[in-house]
Amino acid sequence: MTISPATEAAERQLSLSTAAARNLATTTKSVPQMQEISSRWLLRTLPWVQVPGGAYRVNRRLTYTVGDGRVEFVNTGSDIRVIPAELTELPVLRGLDDPDTLAALAGRFTQLEFEPGQVIVEFGHAADQVYLIAHGRAVRQGVGEYGDPTVLGVLAGGDHFGDWSLVDDAGIWEHTVKATTQLTVLALPRAAFEQVLDSSTPLREHVDRLVAAVGPEINRHGEAAIDMAAGHVGEALLPSTFVDYELAPRELELSVAQTVLRVHSRVADLYNEPMNQVEQQLRLTVEALRERQEYELVNNPEFGLLANADLRQRIHTHSGAPTPDDLDELLSRRRNSKAFFAHPQAIVAFLRECTKRGIYPDNVEVDGKRQLAWRGVPLYPCGKIPISKNRTTSILVMRTGEEDQGVIGLRPGPLPDEYQPGLNVRFMGINEQAVMSYLVSAYYSAAILVPDALGVLDDVQLGVEHG
Repeated sequence: MTISPATEAAERQLSLSTAAARNLATTTKSVPQMQEISSRWLLRTLPWVQVPGGAYRVNRRLTYTVGDGRVEFVNTGSDIRVIPAELTELPVLRGLDDPDTLAALAGRFTQLEFEPGQVIVEFGHAADQVYLIAHGRAVRQGVGEYGDPTVLGVLAGGDHFGDWSLVDDAGIWEHTVKATTQLTVLALPRAAFEQVLDSSTPLREHVDRLVAAVGPEINRHGEAAIDMAAGHVGEALLPSTFVDYELAPRELELSVAQTVLRVHSRVADLYNEPMNQVEQQLRLTVEALRERQEYELVNNPEFGLLANADLRQRIHTHSGAPTPDDLDELLSRRRNSKAFFAHPQAIVAFLRECTKRGIYPDNVEVDGKRQLAWRGVPLYPCGKIPISKNRTTSILVMRTGEEDQGVIGLRPGPLPDEYQPGLNVRFMGINEQAVMSYLVSAYYSAAILVPDALGVLDDVQLGVEHG
């Protein structure tokens, strides 16, 4: 009879095999792991204010709307048209409520194309039409103290300029506007505007009110001014004043992210050593809720930072990629900035631009660790900031805290069955299948106390994705 090699090896075995021994050994194991967990710097950086009543009211000084909104368009192929109702975003037309007039004005815009480097309007020339930027980027240029060209700002899709030329026939361009990319604009000459003006009574009445009105004195932020005297001598008559408030301040209600965690009682009873199964299930569920909480704080249309940033605090990159100049401009528009937030790929793009210029960002100490920073302001990664299909994203900078009139996080006061601040776990019972249920809820929101507390750098180009 022939003996197989496997049988022969088994007969020669003198000790327990490792495969068999592992069945009786106690292994060293990790707790359950989860790829979704991120650093969540936004949640860690925001100062959190307790909101026992479930809503937070942002009281501000009275502010007068100046019509700095962006205009939206529709297109059919390469033919681009302005949406008539969007024309009320122009300060000259703000408050005009006549669809027929707006449609007549929208139909008289002409589409123009400009090449990179081409001048759209030039300083000193007569201003006789309004321009709406539909696509591309341009720069506003002025003259510096010593006659050198100076960039005054960047214009991109949705921006507009020259609207006051429609009602001021003696105006000139106070700056030069030059295309930096392929640029598509819609232009409305004053002559076309006057044709509609002659045939539209609502528009005529609106313009007459606009020209005749003497608006309230306001400061450069659009707030009602506080009268005062300074530099006087003797017994001068002092002005009297009061600080006016908004009559209908915004109220932010706490949002909620919830889920029902289910654990079979047999698992909880028999498989709790060496790790408590309910605790591990709950830990991973809470991590997922916190990730969703940070996503909502960035992207929620009602209270998210990206959607609620003031339009006057949104700027565009000068060249597409995020440069040190772009981040410097963000910082220059607000005091006491506390943090930048950018997608990790945007941080890589910024470092790439720094390397090109031979610049090396510094580091600051945060919670005992070194953190990348620019001009002493920490630059935190935030993967919740979206990247568009054409590989563009945004970079945020903010001032934080109630005392500093910054950005704050909102959460409720102490909750029943609180597990973590702003998050509770409530036992819902056991069903007929012996499955235990736990309701896990996280309550949160965010508030921007004054508009310049948050700035956004839009249209940040990340470059070509490799691989």
